[in-house]
Amino acid sequence: MDRQAVHEEMDRARVRFHRLLESSSGAELRRRSTGTRWTNKQLLFHMLLGYLIVRALRGLVVTFSRLPEPVGRRFARLLDSATAPFDVVNYAGAWFAGSVLPRRVLGALCDRVIASLHRRLDAETDADLARAMHFPVRWDPFFRDTMTLADVYHFATQHFDFHRHQLALTLD
Repeated sequence: MDRQAVHEEMDRARVRFHRLLESSSGAELRRRSTGTRWTNKQLLFHMLLGYLIVRALRGLVVTFSRLPEPVGRRFARLLDSATAPFDVVNYAGAWFAGSVLPRRVLGALCDRVIASLHRRLDAETDADLARAMHFPVRWDPFFRDTMTLADVYHFATQHFDFHRHQLALTLD
């Protein structure tokens, strides 16, 4: 996926996130989502989390792409072995943040993180975007065994779009 397409998909997700937040009543946001244990608002935060973690994943890709390939593979396997605790933290974090953060804070956080990712993506060289590392494939259905930094930027919107269909909200 090219840089411009990633920019466009992030913008599309940002607009959709705001539409969902603004067009939903408090009762709708508190309603259980479809196929998850989260409410719609908690799931919205989890969807936003996909963008928030890109910055951390970026640092890992840059670091592990400079190390011998077996080191990255072992690290990914170690993370895969910790899937159960990861799932607990992932669930609890979205549950908590989606329960306490007001919708205006969620909207502002979405704007800030996407603006930050736009700036970071624009600063990446083609060589940066081609850097790759092994990923813990059990952590997310969109993690592949090896992902480039370009894949990581795209991952956030794949994650967003997947979970968008689990919202028990009108999808504009």
